[in-house]
Amino acid sequence: MSKYSIGIDPGLSGAVAVISPESLKIFDMPTMTVERNGKAKRQVSASELAELLYLYSGKDCHVYCERVGAVSGQGVTSVFSFGRSFGMIEGILAAFKLPVTYVAPATWVKAVGRGQGKDASRARAMELFPNNQADFKLKKWDGRADAALIAYWGKHHG
Repeated sequence: MSKYSIGIDPGLSGAVAVISPESLKIFDMPTMTVERNGKAKRQVSASELAELLYLYSGKDCHVYCERVGAVSGQGVTSVFSFGRSFGMIEGILAAFKLPVTYVAPATWVKAVGRGQGKDASRARAMELFPNNQADFKLKKWDGRADAALIAYWGKHHG
């Protein structure tokens, strides 16, 4: 078993969670604003994400990233943007030679005992990580909870 279990919930409101023997650290997905077609658009910041993941390259770690795909009803632009973010994550992990396992949402959700509903990830993360409850307090931080639960899945089931 690796010393560090790293969970990634890809996407603009996602996060990176790192479970070590001492603690759980959570990092919101780094983003930046760029102008595209005359509009300001948010996207994952490759350089900031690379800086974060570089801290773990060469260390005893394993990355667990949610395997994502297009959701029916999403627009072409949002699907492309999401795919771009996911590809960026894949590229950074490959460049740093970080061992990675891609896990389907249904797999980790069932294994960690997450219930149904919008706030289920946050509620389960608060149960599993009582010292980090403040990291999951706001509804908009569900990506943090997902990343923590993915890292937990990897540590215990990966």
